Amino acid sequence: MLGLFPDTLEVVPAGRRRRVPDEVVHELQRLKSLYDGFGYRELARIICHTLACRLSHHRVHKLWHQLPAASPQQLPLLDSHSSPERSQARMDVIALAAQGWRKRRISQFLHVSRPTMNAWMARFEADNLESLEDKSRAPNTTVRKAWLPAMVDISPRHKRHPDAGGLRLWSLRGKRALSVRTVERIMAITRRVSKDIPGAEPTRHLQSEPQLHPFTATMAHEYWCIDGRMMDCALEGHRWWSLLILDGSSRTMLAGAVAPSEASWVALTVLSPACRRSGVPEHVMSDSGGAFISEAFAGVCARLGIDHRTMVRTAGQSSMTLLETHGNIPRRVDDYQFSLTQTPLEFEEAHQHFLELYTTTAHQGLLKEPCASPIPLHVLGEAQGRLETSQELDRTFARTLFPRTTNRYGCVTLHSSHCYVDQGLPQQQGLLWVYGQALRAVCDHGL
Repeated sequence: MLGLFPDTLEVVPAGRRRRVPDEVVHELQRLKSLYDGFGYRELARIICHTLACRLSHHRVHKLWHQLPAASPQQLPLLDSHSSPERSQARMDVIALAAQGWRKRRISQFLHVSRPTMNAWMARFEADNLESLEDKSRAPNTTVRKAWLPAMVDISPRHKRHPDAGGLRLWSLRGKRALSVRTVERIMAITRRVSKDIPGAEPTRHLQSEPQLHPFTATMAHEYWCIDGRMMDCALEGHRWWSLLILDGSSRTMLAGAVAPSEASWVALTVLSPACRRSGVPEHVMSDSGGAFISEAFAGVCARLGIDHRTMVRTAGQSSMTLLETHGNIPRRVDDYQFSLTQTPLEFEEAHQHFLELYTTTAHQGLLKEPCASPIPLHVLGEAQGRLETSQELDRTFARTLFPRTTNRYGCVTLHSSHCYVDQGLPQQQGLLWVYGQALRAVCDHGL
């Protein structure tokens, strides 16, 4: 057959040619006029998504280079910044993604960032076409201040004082960046997620209208309140007592002690250091307990010129002494720490730590008063009562004598407390008295 052709005509055998549909060629031509930076695998994926025709990337590579370079035409798609409507720009991104375009290619072609595309696609998957419209950028919730570092800072304090209120923990933290209400919200969260916080959810009671206190202090050391509270925890088989003295003006606890019972010598042991450090007050208010109506306590108040007023609980006067309500503060703040003590010495140390903690943290009642600081110790400042010499105070408190007889082991009993005097003084009559913060005994004129 080749002999039939002249020698001047070159005959090239035609190989097997794979036919490609015309619409595929037209689509490749259109894509080449739009953008020249496609990858061949990406073009094959776009052809498969738009025309349902599967081509290998090698075939696409050959066809792409066989196509003539088309002149740039007016693009049917505008970039996201020049689009007159934001909804149309979002629709173009969704359409190109549905046609098989890569996110990187859409970003380069429409000039939109990858995070913005991800957000638009996520909104489209959640709300369909409604997500294409503009939405307000105003936050749906308020700014959250309770970040994890603040929660980590408040959580151990909440575990140490599980029954304390928000103001107490806010003051104990010592930072004003968070409000008391935010601290209370963090406490509510930690109470729900932390199972190791002892105590149940506190019950809310309806608050009654505040009444005017009949003995409102106008200056420091005008009214002192003294009272005892039986602790909720037991030590050495029975429940101990906590006696406190409170200044009615500054809400400062001036002195305190713990003892197995609420006895007169315990009350005098608390009153003596308070008078030595802060002076003598004008009035002392207490309930009608046996420790406060005893002759020993009444005699000390009379010798010091203190107006001692006792309130009768049955007559509805229990609310007149401030310590009736302040007794809930040690119960909520440090009763959990008191329950962890094993010995009287540890119990006394925990009680003194509570007194220091109370006087150096904010008090709720002082927030409503015109004070520069809501901390009781700052409100009291350097104020002093009527000053007495140490010798006069020694003579005043030394008159509080308790006659006792030692047993065969040289021990005496004073208000359920077993005290050792001397083994060489069996069955001897002696006198006990409170001297400062110590309990001393005299037998046969010997100290």
